Amino acid sequence: MTNATSHNLFSFIYRHITDWNTPFLHFSNADILTYADMLKRSAQYANCLVSLGVKPGDRVAAQVEKSPDALFLYLGCLRAGGVFLPLNMGYKDKELAYFITDAEPALVACTSARKDALEEIIGASGFGRVETFDQSGDGSLIEIADGSDLDFEDLHREEDDLAAILYTSGTTGRSKGAMLTHKNLSSNAQTLVEYWQFTSKDILLHALPIFHTHGLFVATNTVLCSGGSMIFQSRFDVEDVLNALPRATCMMGVPTFYTRLLASPQLTRDLVSHIRVFISGSAPLSPETHKYFEQQTGQAILERYGMTETSMNTSNPFGGERRASTVGFPLPGIEIRIANIESGEILATNDVGVIEIRGPNVFKGYWRMPEKTAEEFRNDGFFISGDLGFIDKRGYLSIVGRNKDLIISGGFNIYPAEVENALDAINGIIESAVIGVPHPDFGEGVTAVVVSEDERTLTVDNIRTALGDDLANYKLPKRVFFVDALPRNKMGKIQKNQLREKFQTAYQA
Repeated sequence: MTNATSHNLFSFIYRHITDWNTPFLHFSNADILTYADMLKRSAQYANCLVSLGVKPGDRVAAQVEKSPDALFLYLGCLRAGGVFLPLNMGYKDKELAYFITDAEPALVACTSARKDALEEIIGASGFGRVETFDQSGDGSLIEIADGSDLDFEDLHREEDDLAAILYTSGTTGRSKGAMLTHKNLSSNAQTLVEYWQFTSKDILLHALPIFHTHGLFVATNTVLCSGGSMIFQSRFDVEDVLNALPRATCMMGVPTFYTRLLASPQLTRDLVSHIRVFISGSAPLSPETHKYFEQQTGQAILERYGMTETSMNTSNPFGGERRASTVGFPLPGIEIRIANIESGEILATNDVGVIEIRGPNVFKGYWRMPEKTAEEFRNDGFFISGDLGFIDKRGYLSIVGRNKDLIISGGFNIYPAEVENALDAINGIIESAVIGVPHPDFGEGVTAVVVSEDERTLTVDNIRTALGDDLANYKLPKRVFFVDALPRNKMGKIQKNQLREKFQTAYQA
């Protein structure tokens, strides 16, 4: 089944499972899949991929809906030595064309509805193949897996071999593929199991998507490496989550999950008194949400800090004080420091600077971008995160902003340059600036400030419609403001801080 000396992430997971009859996934109400089922089904996907010509190191891209089989495809890819490339279901053709042309996957799995568009992209690229994969259980890839052998000998991987590539947008508008190794993912999962005290008795309520770090690696890998179980929901729905909480021992979510739960009178102390821990990440948790959630439930949310390039870096303590507006302490084996972004000088306690990270969790670099990779690391191996923060006298890290113009809305990362480029291509728009401002539900709302030839011919609706062909829905501006001119400094740079101040109440009732 697996090689005891291999550093393959799946082999690492295999060695941590002690009872193969333990439920792994609870889904579709009463349906249960055990770890033994997981082993067989992931073997079928590994055999399926090999039969389709996937070799160790080949990329396997997946733009598929969340389902148990989607998770087994990921695990099968690991077992076959492939490099998994999950893609947001919201990505449009132009976005997908970039990712596929850049990553050159040997195989792309997609829904039947996306097949024609993906085949056109693959055809233009001249490599790879497309197989369909639907949430209903239909699709050519699923059919091949259904007929594949239930046993598979996991392929040997070294610690530094790639396990996944996750794309993260750049401030220039060009996305970067973060290369994550088997060691990056296995070390982080093991650290989280120990720090958050996960065991085989845990049942995690999983309502996150599985196309990014939070849902796929932090949640899933942590459960797998503890031998625990997951209540696997296809998406976040307040009623479904509230109904499932009595069966769970823990939950991971983005701040939006918690604000929406707070709006329900069903969220009571009695309902969640048995929950071991609520964990929040992917976006800043407001002090108000932290306060009100504890008042309403008696539970202090545990906030942590991670990135696509590093998985988890810090966490508020499991057993100690979980301080609002902080992301806690460096996780064991991970070093965090605050530095002057230009000089690299290490700053003193309470001084704000760029957060720098070093540890086994830090990614290998950006796919086919050696120059960009070199720019993001100090000579001593610390990764320059681009996030601004400070460490207080008690050692808690607080994040106060981002050096880059990243917007985090509903747990999704949006880089303004990409949206601005699309806006500026619309007839009638002279120039634009995209900012994130406080939003009661999403944390930050994507907001466009536009200079137009004639605002009477442009409306929020037709701007969003024009953008909708090229950008995922979560990147679309929720509001558009028209101005005569954008504020600039003497060097001609747009002063986004002034725009954020001017429109900071845009989403207040």
